[in-house]
Amino acid sequence: MKRPLTFLHSILRRTRSERRGAVAITAALSVTMIFGFAAFVFDIGHVLYVQRSLQASADAAALAGAAEINCCASAPGTAVTAATQYSAASGEKNANSAVPVTLVSGYPVEKCMTSLGISCAGPDSANAIQVKEQANVPMWFAQLLGVNSLTVTAVSTAAYRAGQGQVLDIMVVLDTTASMNDADTACSVSGASRETCAKAGVLALLNGLNPSMDRIGLMVFPPLASSTYATDDYTCPSTNPKIASYAASAPMTYDVLPLANTFKTSSKSTSLNTSAPSVIAAGGGACSGLAAVGGYGTYYGDVITAAQSYLATDGLSNSQKVIIFASDGGANAKSSNMPSGKASNQCQEAITAAKAAAAAGTWVYSIAYGSSTATGVSSTCTTDTSGPLAGLSSCTTMQDIASSPSKFYSDSSGGVTCPGALSLSDMVATFQDISQSLQGPRLIPDNTT
Repeated sequence: MKRPLTFLHSILRRTRSERRGAVAITAALSVTMIFGFAAFVFDIGHVLYVQRSLQASADAAALAGAAEINCCASAPGTAVTAATQYSAASGEKNANSAVPVTLVSGYPVEKCMTSLGISCAGPDSANAIQVKEQANVPMWFAQLLGVNSLTVTAVSTAAYRAGQGQVLDIMVVLDTTASMNDADTACSVSGASRETCAKAGVLALLNGLNPSMDRIGLMVFPPLASSTYATDDYTCPSTNPKIASYAASAPMTYDVLPLANTFKTSSKSTSLNTSAPSVIAAGGGACSGLAAVGGYGTYYGDVITAAQSYLATDGLSNSQKVIIFASDGGANAKSSNMPSGKASNQCQEAITAAKAAAAAGTWVYSIAYGSSTATGVSSTCTTDTSGPLAGLSSCTTMQDIASSPSKFYSDSSGGVTCPGALSLSDMVATFQDISQSLQGPRLIPDNTT
């Protein structure tokens, strides 16, 4: 018979041994649970990584597509092609080698969203594009729980205008020849002449610009007799400026206003600064602004060259240079008013000047204002009788001046709309559209209507 004390020790030893076994079981279960949870977190982390990557590629595709909306009259749908190319689908520029990605059926899709306040005019009849991608993400550890894969989707929508924009140096070139005094019955400004409507368009342009990023200047043709007369266009004088022929030498100048950002008092201003020279010149101040003085006919090759030269010399190093040129396009000044060697092929001279500006990186917008599709008539390119572009109409001249199809506009005030041009209701709407186009594409909420 065991002694009581020995028996008690035996029971205590067995209890400790059984407790160690229970702890081992508990520890094993805990390790399994921790490992399973870690595996689940790993799978979810991978899904989230794929989702972020998918969203980034959808955003890139939407922005690439938005930049091409209404770009090409001869190739509508270029925006959809561009968006597809920048998607993460197999074989495209942002393809994901780790996870197969597909574009959801029906996407990319172009849209016209009325709430944006951006015109849908153009070959695509759209102002935005939406991209939707999806990927089937395989699970690793979650397969133990019966979850083999998860499908993730990314949607991105981009408007092709009115984004944050970039630093801009803009030179507006206005026609002030006699034809600009003709009535413009299509203008939203009642009783306006072409010059008055063009100036109202410049005000619309200024309204859309940001003074913290953008500067704007003004040139006219025919040229001024000297810079002294430039103030006659923006200080409310009682007389029109004295002009010179295109053949005149210095101090003749096309310059009215240098690049400046005084058109608004701050980037938060919702109205224009009526004391700014650019606003006064456009008729937004205390007087009607610059006038169509007329005389010496129409020739604009040299003013385009002057605009590009000014931008190259006085533009900011980090800015996008822009020329906005508005005219009926009929260059046919008399030889007595022309510089030596430039009396013939005057329209071709302008096209050459514009292409040189575009080659230097400048965006050249042209607005065909009452231009004609006819050739050989008094209001068109009657001097262009030789060379590869002989027989130009004013419409084709203005089209060739634009640095890309998306920068070619036509106003129908003369009863004709140039083929291939973006055509809006009047000059005010045209300049407003250009103002929006200068800002570039931006991402917008997917539920925008």
